[in-house]
Amino acid sequence: MIRVIFLLLALSFLSCNNSDLKIRVLPFVGNYDIEYTTVGGKEVADTVYPKMIDFEFFNQDSIKIKSSDMKGKIWIADFFFTSCPTICPKMTEQMKNLNEMTKDVKDHLQFISFSINPKYDTPSQLRKYIQHHSIKAKNWQFLTGNEELTHNLGIENFQIFAGQDASAAGGYAHSAAFALVDKEGFVRGVYYPVTESAPIYKLEKDLRKLLKYEYSIN
Repeated sequence: MIRVIFLLLALSFLSCNNSDLKIRVLPFVGNYDIEYTTVGGKEVADTVYPKMIDFEFFNQDSIKIKSSDMKGKIWIADFFFTSCPTICPKMTEQMKNLNEMTKDVKDHLQFISFSINPKYDTPSQLRKYIQHHSIKAKNWQFLTGNEELTHNLGIENFQIFAGQDASAAGGYAHSAAFALVDKEGFVRGVYYPVTESAPIYKLEKDLRKLLKYEYSIN
């Protein structure tokens, strides 16, 4: 009986302190801040994680894509450039594999590849890259646009390094990582190195956790 009472009290405590009553099965990623508010005469601390900023890029079909267009979707994102001679082709193949592995829930997922070399990676160049890799997925956008915004987006929002590097092959460098972003725009996982198989399977497992436990989608 004591255990039952304790469990009920614990659940009640969690409910009172979880404003959206949502089970969080994965941690939040990123630099957090602490905000203080006064509730019932008492100061209460609340941890605030950064949400994805608004952005606007062109896709492979020269269509302007906004971050708001992905509303209601879980994102799997990476950073690449089409002239990359090293890890990018491997990352693209792994992203392609993950896309195939999740076809049963494709309506709830959005795959995004951001070019970190937009001067070269025009929409037509992105189309050539897609054709070269035989990518047929309809829920995968290849985006190009403002270079500074793209690099800052990678580092500050996705927690993935992306930028120019004169010493790197191709003149650019980026982490071999995929980011998992929930439907509210919070980063919930960064997986490295995705050129290996194990992180891809973990990423699939975690995105299915989000769908099942946080959004009631099996």
